[in-house]
Amino acid sequence: MDFDISKFEKCNLLVVGDLMIDEYLWGDVDRISPEAPVQVVSVKEENYTLGGSGNVANNLVALGAKVSMAGVIGSDRYGHLLLTKLNELGVNAEGVVVEPERPTTRKTRIISGNQQVLRIDRETKKDVSQQTFDFILNYIERVIPDVDLVLISDYGKGLITAALLNSLTSIIKKHNPPMRTIVDPKGRDFSKYSGVSLLTPNKKEAALASGIEIVDEPTLIKAGNSILENVKIENLLITCGKDGMVLFEDKKPYYITAQSKQVFDVSGAGDTVIAVLGLAIASGASFVKAASIANTAAGIVVSKVGTSTVSKNELLSALTPGCDYASNKHISFSELPAVVLKLKADNKKIVLTNGCFDLLHAGHIMLLSASKKLGDVLIVAIDDDESVSSLKEPGRPIISEKERISILSALDSVDYVVVFSSKQLNKMIEIIRPNILTKGSNYIFEDVIGRQLVERCGGRVALIPITKNVSSTSIINNIKRFDVKEAV
Repeated sequence: MDFDISKFEKCNLLVVGDLMIDEYLWGDVDRISPEAPVQVVSVKEENYTLGGSGNVANNLVALGAKVSMAGVIGSDRYGHLLLTKLNELGVNAEGVVVEPERPTTRKTRIISGNQQVLRIDRETKKDVSQQTFDFILNYIERVIPDVDLVLISDYGKGLITAALLNSLTSIIKKHNPPMRTIVDPKGRDFSKYSGVSLLTPNKKEAALASGIEIVDEPTLIKAGNSILENVKIENLLITCGKDGMVLFEDKKPYYITAQSKQVFDVSGAGDTVIAVLGLAIASGASFVKAASIANTAAGIVVSKVGTSTVSKNELLSALTPGCDYASNKHISFSELPAVVLKLKADNKKIVLTNGCFDLLHAGHIMLLSASKKLGDVLIVAIDDDESVSSLKEPGRPIISEKERISILSALDSVDYVVVFSSKQLNKMIEIIRPNILTKGSNYIFEDVIGRQLVERCGGRVALIPITKNVSSTSIINNIKRFDVKEAV
């Protein structure tokens, strides 16, 4: 790979767009309603994730970027939930306006047996108020000097109007050096996007906007050229699902072939494309290179359930053929909800165990091996270095969290490794909702931290018999005694 994605961490992007909450209701179907010929879904679990422009922000943060957000939500509990999730990601959400009379856009997906049974949308497409309009433009003008690129996520919910786009492009033109703007468009009329750097419609959207039915390569090229001729934009990227992408740069088409993947869910793939595309361009990549990286990222997220993100480790591994990073098992705390969402959809029995795992020893191996046998997937949560320092004696950890991740990831019994701080334990349990939380038999059942929360979430705690009388602390103390003897 000839592009360094670590540059993403130096980028600060502004996202302007339609915010929404994606609600997932998971359940079982075992009967037909006596009231009508419809399935009865017995709901077992609920999950909420950021959708729309919120998912764009989520993808950016997962790749290490700083994000400023402008959008509108309602004053309902879903608006509060959405704002909470943005704050937890570290997004600058000062540009998010609360309109009391406006419902927070919510898409509810009911899923049973890995299949979406029904989707329910709650939304309004009414234009935002003049007060909201003015506030958002003032916010954009305030933060624009500090951002590297602007992403606009239009879902047609009343925020991204021609008036707002005209004002936004005027603000951007004053920026020196000139700033690029990338838009994920919506609707038939693309004229309102005139003046932006790049549009990223999918094939269906491009067909509607151009009035040309896209059935093959010639009609695709014809549709792309028609959009370029009728809309004052510099570049166009048409995403074509399993057929990859076509980038029109200086009116010349570049074909980017999709990597073969099992497609589980295309929800949010467009959000990932615009996020990774924007980050790559902001990091200095050419449009062709950026589109190729975004195409790879899209191939990763479509193999996941729901609106998901791609991690730096996943992207790095996918962009480096033959590279077997231990970090394939390492997931960040922000990625945890998406990973758990897919595992739940696959009806996997999740086992969680947590600890410092500083100086891995035989007792740890026994714990992990036995834990894995209790379910389908074992998630190992390790305390970050700061937490280990506060929990243990001075000089700990002996092994840094980065090294502990690599060591644990090398074990066949471990499926995922996540790093957390002590204050995040309850939040982590609420996200994972493990079927089983395991600890070694050196613990007393009643003293297991998080036990009550696990049980409230429908799981249980299992104490794994550990026959070997060994601990990291005893090993360290033995080493210290040995050093003292040697010194004498």
